Amino acid sequence: MAYQNVKVPEGGAKITIKDGVLQVPNNPVIPYVEGDGTGRDIWRASVRVFDAAVEKAYGGTKKIHWMEVYAGEKSFKLFQSWLPEETNEAFREFLVGIKGPLTTPIGGGIRSLNVALRKNLDLYVCQRPVRWYQGVPSPVKHPEYVDMVIFRENTEDIYTGIEFQYGTEANQKFKEVFKEAFPKEYAKMRFPDTAGIGIKPVSVEGTERLVRAAIKWALANKRKSVNFVHKGNIMKFTEGAFKDWGYTLAAREFRNEIVTERESWILGNKEKDANLSVEDNAKMIDPGFDMMSPAQQNDIKAEVEAALKLWETHGNGQWKKKLMIKDSIADVSLQFTIIRPRDYDVIATLNLNGDYLSDALAAQVGGIGIAPGANINYETGHAIFEATHGTAPKYADLDKVNPGSVILSGEMMLRYMGWSEAADLIVKGMEAAIGAKTVTYDFARLMDGATEVKCSEFGDAIIKHM
Repeated sequence: MAYQNVKVPEGGAKITIKDGVLQVPNNPVIPYVEGDGTGRDIWRASVRVFDAAVEKAYGGTKKIHWMEVYAGEKSFKLFQSWLPEETNEAFREFLVGIKGPLTTPIGGGIRSLNVALRKNLDLYVCQRPVRWYQGVPSPVKHPEYVDMVIFRENTEDIYTGIEFQYGTEANQKFKEVFKEAFPKEYAKMRFPDTAGIGIKPVSVEGTERLVRAAIKWALANKRKSVNFVHKGNIMKFTEGAFKDWGYTLAAREFRNEIVTERESWILGNKEKDANLSVEDNAKMIDPGFDMMSPAQQNDIKAEVEAALKLWETHGNGQWKKKLMIKDSIADVSLQFTIIRPRDYDVIATLNLNGDYLSDALAAQVGGIGIAPGANINYETGHAIFEATHGTAPKYADLDKVNPGSVILSGEMMLRYMGWSEAADLIVKGMEAAIGAKTVTYDFARLMDGATEVKCSEFGDAIIKHM
C-alpha cells in the first residue's frame, strides 16, 4: 500500500506467513504506536531495550526497522482522526506490531481504540502471561507460585457492544419484539420497563479457535494443563456451551496429546484396582451416583467406559505425560488462583472473565504496570503486542513511570517472532535490574533499600544487566 502519513523505513522487509508459520526476515519492519500520556516516555525507554537485546543476541545480523503509525491523541492532533485507516492497513500489511497505552475518545464514535484495532484485524486471542520476577513487591505470600498464561477470547461475549439503552426508541422496540416472541423469557426480567439490555453472543467458531490456540500453545511450550474458566452453572447456553465445546474440540483434534481431568480419575482408579467394575469406578468419580436417576447413572457409566477405551494410549500412567484439560467456575477460579495458584497453568476463558482474571492475577505479581499482553490471530499471523495499563496523563513526560508492561510485551513479540535469544536477554535484564532494587517509583515505595530511578534509567539498568 502507498502510505501518505506513514513512512515505511528503507532497508526493511515484511514479516509474512506460510502454511501457518511466520516467516520473519532478519530485517523486519515493525509498526508501532508510541501511545498517549506516559506512552511517550515508556516507548523511548522500551525501544532502546529491544534494540539492545537484538544487537547483543545476534551481533548485528538481525535488526528491527521501526515504523511509526498513529492512533489516539497524537493521531487526532496530527490528522483529526483517532484511528486512521492507514494504521489499520499497516498492521494488516506488516503482520506484527506493538503499541503503548491509548486514550479512548470521549463521546460518540469509537468505544475503545484498543477494541477497534482488535476487531479490524480479528485478533481473537488476548494472551496475557502472568509470572513473578524476583524482588517485585507482592501482596501474597508466595508470588513465585504464579506462572500462568491467559487466553482470553477477544471478539465475543458482552464486549460485542450489542446494548439497548434504557429510555431509547431502540430499547423499547427491542423489548416489544422480545416480549412478543419470547414471553416466558421476557417475564424473567424483574423490572423490564426500566431495564437496559445487553446481548451476550458465544459461538462454536469463536470458542473453538480460542481453545485450539490455547491447546497448541500449551503443547508447544510444554505446559501441564489448560483450564476452561466459565460461569456455566448460571449461563448454561453461553458459558456452559463454551466449556462443552472446548472439551469436544480438545478430544476431536488432540486426542492423543490430552487427557481430561475426569478421564485421569477414571484411568487412575483402574490402575489402582485392575478388577474395578465400571459401576464402582463411576461411584468413585461421582460421589452422588447412588442418588442419581437411572438415566443419569447410565451417562456416568458411559463416560467411564469411553475413558477406559483409551487404555492403550493413556493407561498404565501414560496419561500423566499428557496435557491435562479441565474446567472451573469463574468465581471459584478467582479464589483458587490466589490460594492454590500452582493448580493453574494455561487458562482459556471468555472475554469478561478474562478481563477480570488477568488484572486480578497481575496484582499478585506486581500489578499491571509490568503486565504484558498481546492480541493475536494465530491463523493469519496478525499480532499487536501492547501495554495493559492506562495512559496515566498526570505523569506524562515526567520520565517517571514503569515501562515494564511495554518492555515485557516486546519480549513476548520477540518470542512470537522466533527471536527467543533476544527475548531471554530482556527477561535476564529485567530480573537482574529488579533484583538489584534499581526500580521506578511504583516499586521503590514498596521495597526496602531500593534505588528509585527514572523510566529511562530503568531501561538503562535492564540493558546493563543483559
